[in-house]
Amino acid sequence: MKPATLISLGLICLGAVIVILPFVWMVSVSLKSHAEIFTPHVTLLPRAPTLGNYWHALTETAIPVYLLNGAIVTAGILVLQLAISVPCAYALAHRRFAGRGLLFGAIVAALLVPFHVTAIPVFLGFSRLGILNTYTGLILPFIATAFGLFLLRQAFAQIPAELIDAARVDGMSEMGIAWRVAFPLGMPTVIAFSIFSVTAHWNDLFWPLIATTDPGLATPPRGILYFRDQESGDNIGPLMAGATLVTAPLILAFLLAQRRFAQGLAGAGLKR
Repeated sequence: MKPATLISLGLICLGAVIVILPFVWMVSVSLKSHAEIFTPHVTLLPRAPTLGNYWHALTETAIPVYLLNGAIVTAGILVLQLAISVPCAYALAHRRFAGRGLLFGAIVAALLVPFHVTAIPVFLGFSRLGILNTYTGLILPFIATAFGLFLLRQAFAQIPAELIDAARVDGMSEMGIAWRVAFPLGMPTVIAFSIFSVTAHWNDLFWPLIATTDPGLATPPRGILYFRDQESGDNIGPLMAGATLVTAPLILAFLLAQRRFAQGLAGAGLKR
């Protein structure tokens, strides 16, 4: 094996260890007893693993409520994002209308604008509408996504125009083509976008932190703050167990969909 290849592999392994080590430590601490966590001797693996911290997190804190809120918010955002982005992306890819290029350019430009820039006007508007401290207030700001439009438009642009024309000849409506032809053919990209969306909004702390004050509406990252402040004290084990429970669904979802995820990213970058 060439020295350059060995160096590359070594750097990759080093980077992987740096990234994974905090998660390994989090899981390890979550399986340790209180006495073992505060022992003067640091050990990576627990000497006597216990699930007591997980039982404490699930039964004596509001972690299950936070997980449920996270599922409701992320699922609501994703469903509405797809409902808007799929037909819009199809129109940008396969419909001819005035200003299409300008509109697509505006969408690309919108990718450069972080949500934090618009958060204050959105917050003030939602305050006037009285939808802060609601699921609607947590979901509504994210249902229009420039990233989703761009990614899906790139995927749908690869569908042959002949196939779209054949569907029109068969009498299928444009909305029907978008959902019954373009959507299934772009499924790898849809899955890739879904992973990005769910990960971003499941882990989002910024907007829930300013849009909600009700602990009953807290999403997982916001809930962990409540847990840390009110429940854990110096009881680090249950806190790490709660953090593991918050992180585990994302890791599991990615492992189940990683092949489609890679296909979707590779496909969206080709042609046009």
